Amino acid sequence: MTSLKQFIRNVRSAKTIADERAVIQKESAAIRASFREESHDSGIRRNNVAKLLYLFTLGERTHFGQIECLKLLASHRFADKRLGYLGTMLLLDENQEVLTLVTNSLKNDLNHSNQYIVGLALCALGNIASIEMSRDLFPEIENLLSTANPYIRRKAALCAMRICRKVPDLQEHFFEKVKTLLSDRNHGVLLCGLTLAIDMCEAEEMEEGQEGVIEMLRPLAGGLVRALKGLTTSGYAPEHDVSGITDPFLQVKILRLLRVLGRGDPATSELINDILAQVATNTDSSKNVGNAILYEAVLTILDIEADSGLRVLGVNILGKFLTNKDNNIRYVALNTLNKVVAIEPNAVQRHRNTILECLRDPDISIRRRALDLSFMLINEGNVRVLVRELLAFLEVADSEFKPTMTTQIGIAADRYAPNKRWHVDTILRVLKLAGAYVEEQILSSFVRLIATTPELQTYSAQKLYVSLKEDISQEGLTLAGTWVIGEFGDNLLQGGQYEEEELVKDVRESDLVDLFNNILNSTYASQTVVEYIITASMKLTVRMNDPAQVERLRLFLNSRTADLSVEIQQRAVEYTNLFGYDQIRRGVLERMPAPEIREEQRVLGAPTKKRPSKGLKTKKPAKPSEQDILLDLMGGSDEPTTSPSGAGSQNTADLLADILGGDSGTSSPTPQSQPSGKSAIMDLFGTNGGSQSPQPPSTDLLAGLGGATSTSPAPAAAHAVFDKNGLSLSLQVQRSNSGNAQITARFRNGSDFSQFSSVGLQAAVPKSQRLQLSAINKAELEAGEEGVQMLKVSSLSGSLPPKLRLRLRVTYAQDGSAAVTDQVDWSEP
Repeated sequence: MTSLKQFIRNVRSAKTIADERAVIQKESAAIRASFREESHDSGIRRNNVAKLLYLFTLGERTHFGQIECLKLLASHRFADKRLGYLGTMLLLDENQEVLTLVTNSLKNDLNHSNQYIVGLALCALGNIASIEMSRDLFPEIENLLSTANPYIRRKAALCAMRICRKVPDLQEHFFEKVKTLLSDRNHGVLLCGLTLAIDMCEAEEMEEGQEGVIEMLRPLAGGLVRALKGLTTSGYAPEHDVSGITDPFLQVKILRLLRVLGRGDPATSELINDILAQVATNTDSSKNVGNAILYEAVLTILDIEADSGLRVLGVNILGKFLTNKDNNIRYVALNTLNKVVAIEPNAVQRHRNTILECLRDPDISIRRRALDLSFMLINEGNVRVLVRELLAFLEVADSEFKPTMTTQIGIAADRYAPNKRWHVDTILRVLKLAGAYVEEQILSSFVRLIATTPELQTYSAQKLYVSLKEDISQEGLTLAGTWVIGEFGDNLLQGGQYEEEELVKDVRESDLVDLFNNILNSTYASQTVVEYIITASMKLTVRMNDPAQVERLRLFLNSRTADLSVEIQQRAVEYTNLFGYDQIRRGVLERMPAPEIREEQRVLGAPTKKRPSKGLKTKKPAKPSEQDILLDLMGGSDEPTTSPSGAGSQNTADLLADILGGDSGTSSPTPQSQPSGKSAIMDLFGTNGGSQSPQPPSTDLLAGLGGATSTSPAPAAAHAVFDKNGLSLSLQVQRSNSGNAQITARFRNGSDFSQFSSVGLQAAVPKSQRLQLSAINKAELEAGEEGVQMLKVSSLSGSLPPKLRLRLRVTYAQDGSAAVTDQVDWSEP
């Protein structure tokens, strides 16, 4: 047998992992052999257990030595017990069945006359106590809390904390003991008593409806305040002095318990306000221990019902932390200010410059926290200054910061922009600096802003054109610029509104075509970029007057008719075929109307689940005077248009929706209805109807979309039937000449953030009628989305009554909760 020191030398002297493994295996075999010999020499057993503990630190298997640890516990020697308890705490845990054999040894040692053996037992129990052990041994711990020996009392207090965690029902046995501990004059006992009290209070706060411990301890707040005042005003005490401050650990614990007691209680908060102000002003901040006390004092000030002056003092201390050279102190200050800014925004605003300086800190964690705090500081008054600083930081920021920064700057600009010109310039600057990291939601908001602001359309087109001439590497800039140039290219060609020297004075039609060609021939032409350019090129064919440039665009579109991407190929074929029908092409490619900005379309600070989209879609509900044949692009149903089964030709709306990308990611202009061009469009794609999809029974081709053509009857009025928890249901009844009634049931998620799943409708009609109910087209509705379900009612007796009567059962589940069913009786008005 080798000694522990020799074993450690042998392991360390191994040259390779194989050599080390050989040494460990040899020694483990020797230890097992020694255990089998049943030697009664305690020295050998201690040596073996000590080597096992070393093997444990190396991550080796040591389970075969657990019983040997228990044998050492039964020894009368202090050295054996000390090593035995150490081995028990390391090699065993509360899930080991062997642990039940330790209970008797612990019970005996807890009643031992030697305080150090009692201390060993308390330490072991505090580390490995199981529920059964806690129930068996808590009377001994309760007795030891009243002993006169402070060494035992403080260990018993920590052991009681473990017991209370394991068995919360036993807390009531220690209530009176905690009161005694909190009035103890011994610093160590008071420190451990505070730890026990804080743990009991925090456990109570997590269990709603329990107020026993905190209410019981609140009368002790006065004594704790006096103890804290004594520590802050006492002179030099060698046994408790740390860097010139008397027992900072005890001060921190007292402040922590005072925070728990004063939370939500004005009387207790008033009692501790003065001592908090005294600690905050008199504690030396030149040493780390002083900063620890100040930090705990600030947390207490901000958590209790303190007056505003004291809160400002706490924020100022955090502001002073920001100027400290220690990164840890600055980090905790920024982290705390992130939580405080919602409570004391004006006080935090005073340290705005210091926070902005942290954006230039070499430490990435400091920069990240300062960036989060900077966005929280933005308001109407400082949006210009802060966004300017954030844009400067965006120029040099790490790549991992850019996605968050672009989104947050977009949100800030959308909420607090002083005017639309500044808003456009800000987002344009973001696109130029980090266009590859801009989210689709920000791009949509930017395009919508330009579309709804006629006075800035020419200016925006000019700025984006110049930016694309300089840099085409930023995809977000390319997408936004392509959309705007395609939609407002005629404004750009006409000129005017040249307000800045760097803007080009004269833009020719060939320049726009050359720009698109440069983008397509570069390495930055992703599939999404090509999709945008194809649609923008098609729009420019009706915005340009030079036939030569229009022909260049037509040849470009024709060159993409064999593209590997099915989406690009399909659009190129459809757009190319439109060149044979100029009247239809000009109607289809007219400028899109300005979209209505609905609340759910705004850029929101809280993330919402949105269905991914390839391109920018500006949506607007149809006006009653418009002949809306592309409602799915303008804010209507998300379902594709369908044709009636058995029809020999396709409906005009279906073909136009297909031409303009009813389900694609590219934005498309709004056409004007051309009833007279129906046969011409049919000639473009053939009349065999092979690609038509079936439709539920309907006499109105666009009933499912809620639109109307010039040859269709006016759509029936929608009747509100159900509106609850943000989910609304409306019915639209359309009667046919055959005496049947076609009912369109529309579900709409009108909330901003909620999500509905398992949405469906069941219906019942009188016995004289027959009901055909189709499945809903969309059972999961995000915020702002709609689902459509079709019902057909026919009469068994020949004709339907003037007014329909239905019994409806609406089923839905909100935000992942259990499904809910509501019943509604409805009569047609």
